[in-house]
Amino acid sequence: MTSYKSIALAAFLSGYGAVIPATGFVAVRDNRNIMPVAPSTSSTSLRAFGPPPMIIGPMIKKMREEKAKKNMPLASEDERDAEAPGLRVGKGAWKWPPVWPYDQEMFMRKEEIVNKQQQSALKGMLGGGGLPDLPDSPEAAPDTALDVKKYWAEKTGVSTDINEEAANKLRSHYSYYLRDGMSVLEFGAAENSYLPDGIKLGRHVGVGLSLDQMAQNPAITETMEVDLNKVVAERGVDSDELKALGANTFDVVLMANTLDFLENPREVFKSAWQLLKPGGIMMASFTSRDAYSDKFGKAQTKMWQEFNDDQHMWIAGSCFQFSAGDGWEGLKGFDISPDGVKMDEGGPFSKLMNRNKGMPMYVVQARKGIQDEAIDENDPEKSIRSKMWMLPTMEERDKTLVAPRLARSFEAAKTEEEKQLIGEHIETLPAIYESLVKMDQFAFTFSMQAQLAADLARDPNFTASEEQMLSLKEGLGLRTPGDEFWMPVGTLTASMDPEDKINLLSHIVPRFGGNPEQEAALQAFVSALKPTFATIKSKCPGMSEGDIQLLGTELLAAEILQPGRSTREQFAAWLGAMTEPDLMSYLRRRKMFKEDAVAEMKTMQEERAAEEARVEEEKQKMMEQTRKAREDRSMRFNPETGKMEEIKGKK
Repeated sequence: MTSYKSIALAAFLSGYGAVIPATGFVAVRDNRNIMPVAPSTSSTSLRAFGPPPMIIGPMIKKMREEKAKKNMPLASEDERDAEAPGLRVGKGAWKWPPVWPYDQEMFMRKEEIVNKQQQSALKGMLGGGGLPDLPDSPEAAPDTALDVKKYWAEKTGVSTDINEEAANKLRSHYSYYLRDGMSVLEFGAAENSYLPDGIKLGRHVGVGLSLDQMAQNPAITETMEVDLNKVVAERGVDSDELKALGANTFDVVLMANTLDFLENPREVFKSAWQLLKPGGIMMASFTSRDAYSDKFGKAQTKMWQEFNDDQHMWIAGSCFQFSAGDGWEGLKGFDISPDGVKMDEGGPFSKLMNRNKGMPMYVVQARKGIQDEAIDENDPEKSIRSKMWMLPTMEERDKTLVAPRLARSFEAAKTEEEKQLIGEHIETLPAIYESLVKMDQFAFTFSMQAQLAADLARDPNFTASEEQMLSLKEGLGLRTPGDEFWMPVGTLTASMDPEDKINLLSHIVPRFGGNPEQEAALQAFVSALKPTFATIKSKCPGMSEGDIQLLGTELLAAEILQPGRSTREQFAAWLGAMTEPDLMSYLRRRKMFKEDAVAEMKTMQEERAAEEARVEEEKQKMMEQTRKAREDRSMRFNPETGKMEEIKGKK
């Protein structure tokens, strides 16, 4: 099968020229027509033909300009001044999609993927007979998956050292952030940690499967044999020994040339975040994809082997972003390659350009943010977001949608007890989203999911109990609705707007799993739906079915669902005494509540946008002041000498 690279190369070459035997003319393709050119009179045979100088000159110039623009650091001068040399991507330059953008197959090994595809094809030919069912997930088949523990145990005596120039660059980078007495945890540790000369760490724990290599590392004070590819999905590395180190323990987490072997990198970064002290830094460094391919290529993932250096940097950044989100602060990417070493851009000439010029070296790093213990009265949304950093199941998109809704509920809470419950119930969100993620395939928007999750989490009776979660699934239609409750509720409220149904669902679900009085209230609610709707329709003949169902369920939820409020008989007597104007007034107030909520959300969004604009304006003013001060100054700190030096040309 022709690869996309060969097709691209053919198209690239066809843009320059082709020989047309029928006419004996050399044809130059200029993307508009075929231009006949007189054949060469030289006795030298013509093997290739390029565009005339007037075409190739501007083209090369344009290519160089585009490359220079691409290679420009995506970081401000202030950021570069405050960090180690080589800053390429500043904290404000990263742009992320709302969810993790990579297929799991990208973090499998090519051999495992090929074998799995062959099994699938064979199963198809046999009609499924003679072969066991294959898993739906992209996990490798058990007989083809690499035994990583055995693999690294067999690498006894194999060196993982990078060349001296690259090693010195990494040591120099570490020297900006490591200090004597610090505690360091190193994931994927081997025989060399590339620490700055003379540094005296308080503790250095090496973690990985290369016991032979770690034994040769004089910097490591403790060794742990841990398989970083054995994880609990969305939680972290599955290692009791690693967990025993304790949360908030280390000043620094190092991970050099290890990302290329990770099958579940987000979980590894989650564990790193948990083990770091607030304010601690994680530095993930790596070199080119071919640096170790001859030694360890079998263990490298497809992502590492197929993507170029720039893409590796953004994938490393993604691992930070999609492991703890805003829980990582100051995310930055560095190109600390030795002079003359070019970035592998993945093109056909990239390896040729870098041949014999040494190893490139990159670092992506961030610091652990400080998580609020209590919700800040002045900025509840920020505190709620911090409490959601490490919640599993929820995507960053979901957290972004839920946080402001819970913040509004916190601000509207009338008692300290209500506020405390909202903070405590944040932990129930993953259980809610385990059901909601299955609704993505239906017409159930992410905003609607977030509203339901926030409404449930703020209800004092919601505990995410097994019975409540079963009720939620039945209400959402993810399980067959029961004949006694959810089937009649769903049938009788079919004309309600989806958003009103979500509101009703959030009222009902927390009532499940309660005491006998609550169970009786649920039965009273469902049995009263038909007569309530009939009574409202008789009093308000012009009211739509949707409004009848909305008003009826709201009144029943307020009076019948709450044990001790009203009996069914009392409710029927009260409703029978209501007039059409009374009921229309209730309906208007209910709709005004919804309109007010929408208006409140719009106001909040506008205020947030105005605040962001104000902050950006202040930032621009500060940058302008800094730029002017930099232009006017005559002295500058030289990081190589560690001294203030006079700027040449200024007195």
